[in-house]
Amino acid sequence: MTSIGILGAGRVGGNLARKLAATGHHVTLSYQRPEEETAARAAGIDPRIRFADQRTTAGTSDIVINATPGRTALGRLTDLHAQLTGKILVDVSNATRDADDGLPGELCYPGSSLAEQLQAALPGTRVVKTLNTMLFTVMTAPGSLATPPTAYLSGNDENAKKTVVDLLGDLGWQSAWIEDLGGITTARATEAMILLVPHILRRHGFQPFAVSVAR
Repeated sequence: MTSIGILGAGRVGGNLARKLAATGHHVTLSYQRPEEETAARAAGIDPRIRFADQRTTAGTSDIVINATPGRTALGRLTDLHAQLTGKILVDVSNATRDADDGLPGELCYPGSSLAEQLQAALPGTRVVKTLNTMLFTVMTAPGSLATPPTAYLSGNDENAKKTVVDLLGDLGWQSAWIEDLGGITTARATEAMILLVPHILRRHGFQPFAVSVAR
């Protein structure tokens, strides 16, 4: 199985770590501060999951998932350029500035996207954008929705995207639910979808949902 490093030990990172560890992958979950590891262990995270700092996590994993806050991810991951060189970087975050109620208010990179910024800053890394158009619980339980959801893919490297498709399969995604949009510039479309999300959350609360294509 693949060694997978997850940057970010919050709800998104922890949720992905549990599912991927359960499917047999060797998972390392990173933290910025030691208390994040303590909180994750207290929450009953899978004992098979290893913990490490972000530099060690990126350097010792074949595939790295960015589940850190999108607003600060570019600087954080650029600092890890040596550890990320030659790796597949799966970006599941959205770079937004918060509205007054704490929900996403506006994009940090209008006319671009976090994924494009990461690819430009990390030319030796193969960036693939996916799973950023849904509540975090749907990432690992797509079959829980009444309507089949869509996981969009954006990335310049076809082999990297094929690897990510396999990873999505381990998370429960059927091939018919995965939509390859093309190169990394297409990530600006899916990242812009986040502007729809706060309106849904304000009306319906944090119920599982995905912004999907219906056919």
